[in-house]
Amino acid sequence: MIDFETNSAHEILQWALQSFEGRFAIVTSFQAEGMVLVDLASRISSKVRVITLDTGRLPAETFAIMEQVRCRYGVSVEIVTPDANELSSMVTRFGPNLFLQEHALRNLCCEIRKVRPLERKLQELSAYAVGLRREQSDSRQNVRKAEEVDGRTKLSPLADWTRAAVWQYVRENDVPVHALYGQGYQSIGCAPCTRAVAVGEDERSGRWWWENDALKECGLHFSPDGQVQRKVDVMLSEVLPH
Repeated sequence: MIDFETNSAHEILQWALQSFEGRFAIVTSFQAEGMVLVDLASRISSKVRVITLDTGRLPAETFAIMEQVRCRYGVSVEIVTPDANELSSMVTRFGPNLFLQEHALRNLCCEIRKVRPLERKLQELSAYAVGLRREQSDSRQNVRKAEEVDGRTKLSPLADWTRAAVWQYVRENDVPVHALYGQGYQSIGCAPCTRAVAVGEDERSGRWWWENDALKECGLHFSPDGQVQRKVDVMLSEVLPH
C-alpha cells in the first residue's frame, strides 16, 4: 500500500496512473507546479489526461502555454467552460466585474466560473492531481498529499515541495513556463484578479489583492467561511434556474 506522505511525486503519479488509468487526470491552470505534474506524468504514461478551466477571463498567455502543452506532450487538453446560462444570469444580475464589489460576490464569480464547471467535469473521474504546495500560503500549510473529496481521491503530489524545488525541476527538465512569470507574477489566474507581486511578498498576494483580510482561495480547494458561504448560497439562488 502506498504511503502518500513519504512517497515521491513521481511514485504518487505512477500509482494514480496505474490504479485509475483513464479515470485519473491532472487539473491545472498551467502554473509552474501544474507544469511539473504534467511533465512528471508524461514520463510515466503517454495517456495522461490534462484538464483546465477556461473561465472566460483568462489572460492570452495562458492560452499560449496551453498550446505549448499540446505540442510538447502530445496531450489533448480538456477545456472546461462555465454553463452559459448560469454565466449570463450572474453577469446580468450582478455585472461583469462583480468580484470587485465584495468578498461574497467574488466567491460567487469563482463558483460559477470555476467550482461548478469543475465539479461537473470531475464526475468523469475517480482521482485527480493538483499543484498545491504547503509553502504557498498559510491557508495551505496543512495540505495533505492525498484526501477523499466527494468520493474522489484528490492528490497533491507536490505538497512538500518548496518553490525552489519546483523551479529547479523546471530548469533541469526544460519544462515550458507561463510567460507571465517573466513579468513578476507568482500566482496566475483570471486576468482581472491577478497581478505581479513585489520581491518578498507572499506568493498568493497577487491574487484578489483588494481583499486585505479575505482567504485568498477561489473555492476549488477550500470553502469560504460560513458567513460568506451563506451569502454565496443566497446569491446562487438568484442566479440558478428554479
